Amino acid sequence: MKIAISGAGVAGPSLAHWLHRSGHEPVLIERAPQFRTGGYVIDFWGVGYRIAQMMGIEAAIREAGYQVQSIRSVGPDDQVRASLGVESFRRAAGAGFISLPRGDLAATIYATIENDVETIFGDSITAIDEHPNGVSLSFTQATSRDFDLVIGADGLHSNVRRLTFGPESDVEHYLGCRVAACVVEGYQPRDDLVYVTYSEPGRSIGRFSLRGDRTLFLFVFRSRHAADPGDLEARKDLLRREFGDAGWECPHILAALDGVDDLYFDVVSQIRLGRWSRGRTALVGDAAACVSLLAGEGTGLAMTEAYVLAGELVCACGDYRRAFDAYETRLRHFVQAKQDAAQKYLPVFATQTRLGIWFRNLAMRAMNFRPLAELILTRSVRDDFELPAYPTMST
Repeated sequence: MKIAISGAGVAGPSLAHWLHRSGHEPVLIERAPQFRTGGYVIDFWGVGYRIAQMMGIEAAIREAGYQVQSIRSVGPDDQVRASLGVESFRRAAGAGFISLPRGDLAATIYATIENDVETIFGDSITAIDEHPNGVSLSFTQATSRDFDLVIGADGLHSNVRRLTFGPESDVEHYLGCRVAACVVEGYQPRDDLVYVTYSEPGRSIGRFSLRGDRTLFLFVFRSRHAADPGDLEARKDLLRREFGDAGWECPHILAALDGVDDLYFDVVSQIRLGRWSRGRTALVGDAAACVSLLAGEGTGLAMTEAYVLAGELVCACGDYRRAFDAYETRLRHFVQAKQDAAQKYLPVFATQTRLGIWFRNLAMRAMNFRPLAELILTRSVRDDFELPAYPTMST
């Protein structure tokens, strides 16, 4: 089948990889003028990592990634309040645990299909017209084209979901936080392989040293308002207002924003839909069921959903309705459990009181006791999902 995929992040290229591998003709549609790299650093493990192994990209991911050694919580005077070794996470995650920029993972996946799958950059779908034999798609720039199916892999603010299911406000569950991330060159100090975080009530800022004398900053703050402030300068101004009176290195970090020309900014939200498909349109990744940045596993889930959807299309022998239903049946409970767990992590990222920050630091120190860490992390980190083996796809 000829299948249109909106979005060239992680979910879209992952789905294109498996569809192409199983004999379909996917076409990627990305509104950005070129492939986007970089982004905030993610921890990558679990079922997503196993799928990466099946795709043959494990070595490339490990080369692009970082073996983080510890997470460090500091006070305004830079004194270490708590430090947690990451080795416990690695043991609990089982086979494979690596940290890397989200965009670098996406680029590694895209490289597997770049020369085999058509990609339309700088365009987006404006209308989906379904008919008995397929769907006709209208675009902002290109002329209309016909496909057998259309898949929304275009993230939390999915355009395909809006066109098919209605307004985002009907399905978005805002968790009360906003997040921003950027990369700065030449920032000092550097703490290689250590994620350093500073918290005040309702807000936190973290930094992580990247190769090439670059530093990634991640801002998380509580907010009643979920709206994007607007252009690049408006986003910077908002961060200056939110963190302008904060201690530690915050004045130095905010000054470094002046030279930033790419600032990721978004809400911490989840998407909860009654169904992930309608007619000949289906959703994967954050478009279907965003678990939020707090879950720490959104990319792995997106890759899992892409693999399962492609595999069910193989098993259904062209019966897309049967495939869509089987895809959702296999994954819905697993994804919902991840969404429920993510909501419990909110106090870790944006603790509301100084007492809460003190308790969080105490918990970090306690987690260095190996038996306690293994008891807690084995339950929360390991994925309770058995990857199905599909004909023509599994290796």
